[in-house]
Amino acid sequence: MDVDSSINKVCLILPEEAEEMELVVFHRLDNIVNEAPASFAQARIWLDERIRFDPDKPQIAIYNMPFVYRLQPDHTLSTKQLHHALHLTVNKHLSLHTSLHFDIDKNLLMQRVTTHDHKNNNNMFSIIETTYETDEQLNKILHDEIRNPHLFDLDQGLIFRCHLVYHKRISSNDLLSDKDVVIFNFHHAQ
Repeated sequence: MDVDSSINKVCLILPEEAEEMELVVFHRLDNIVNEAPASFAQARIWLDERIRFDPDKPQIAIYNMPFVYRLQPDHTLSTKQLHHALHLTVNKHLSLHTSLHFDIDKNLLMQRVTTHDHKNNNNMFSIIETTYETDEQLNKILHDEIRNPHLFDLDQGLIFRCHLVYHKRISSNDLLSDKDVVIFNFHHAQ
């Protein structure tokens, strides 16, 4: 009996569970409204960005919330599996694809859940791939994630992005290594 059972080789889903999972389909109920007034916190942030900064020439972002991760030594992560997991997460959590817009007729800031009918599902979030060779280059990338005001579009519901930062070169085998960095960045309005 081979005792080598690294976590990568262990499957936690039984075959009969996998078949059952394929039969389960989640969908929103028809009576759920896709649009509602924005919360006071959303309205405050939305208004604050427009009062403090010229929307046509924003200079610095104050509501970007990046979370930076690096794998443990000798570990890898499939970028295809990461993309699939992010896709499932964004689809499940409506706040990750909710837009903010000002309704002139109601004189009210509204939030709207952007559904598959409204846009291409692939555009509900973005995954960007770049490379770095030095710590200075990595710090510049991290600074851009924090301060760049053009990363998100609240009007379109684009409030989440994933930035894969590869050390020296983009992986040809779709794997992240321990020298690569993953940045999950959110806009604070959601």
